[in-house]
Amino acid sequence: MNKNRHPTGPAGMTRRRFLATAAGSALAAAFGGLPRFAGAAEPLILPPLPFGEGALEPVISARTISFHYGKHHRGYFDNLLRLIAGTEYAGMPLDRIVAATAGRPDRAAIFNNAAQTWNHTFYWRSLKPKGGGEPPAGLKRRIESSFGSVGACRKALAEAAAAQFGSGWAWLIRDGGTLKAARTPNAEIPAGKEVVPLLVIDVWEHAYYLDYQNRRAAYVEALIEKLLNWEFAAGNLGAA
Repeated sequence: MNKNRHPTGPAGMTRRRFLATAAGSALAAAFGGLPRFAGAAEPLILPPLPFGEGALEPVISARTISFHYGKHHRGYFDNLLRLIAGTEYAGMPLDRIVAATAGRPDRAAIFNNAAQTWNHTFYWRSLKPKGGGEPPAGLKRRIESSFGSVGACRKALAEAAAAQFGSGWAWLIRDGGTLKAARTPNAEIPAGKEVVPLLVIDVWEHAYYLDYQNRRAAYVEALIEKLLNWEFAAGNLGAA
């Protein structure tokens, strides 16, 4: 036996590549719980903001929204279109592109831009003018069952946002029958067989730096108190 040859898996695939592909397939399957919303289904479009650029002031300024949506979010979307042109991903809905490229180092650029496009669209819908306050009754009961109180849930979300080192996201998720706060770095989305994202807070610096500089905690606290869209979370929980 030639010791220089790599052991192979199915169809002559090297063992290393086979294991990487298998792991990627398992991870992709874990994205079956991504909520479907405008911008996640065909056709692949950049959906408009669900509110005007100045609608979240004074918590988030129109200037921040203009840069965040018009430069960062649009940049991810435009990069994605360029990267998938002429590939098997062209024509796929956004959530399928995320699932198909998750855990694949050879598709990292496509995954990063697809996931960031998905995350930002989800983030805009996690916010609303005059948000915050009390969740709808059904969601409130689930929050109280999982966290003990709505206040404890808010605190857990703020702690997840604070604990995320560097760029990333703080999430409210359903994990099986329990609601949890979670955090992910960079473009990552919470994944698991029974994991469903309910809402998200963007803690990349471009989400808050023009308004809050390095005071991430102040941005997160104000967002949770005044902008969080509990109805969007309730809808994702009800559809799960």
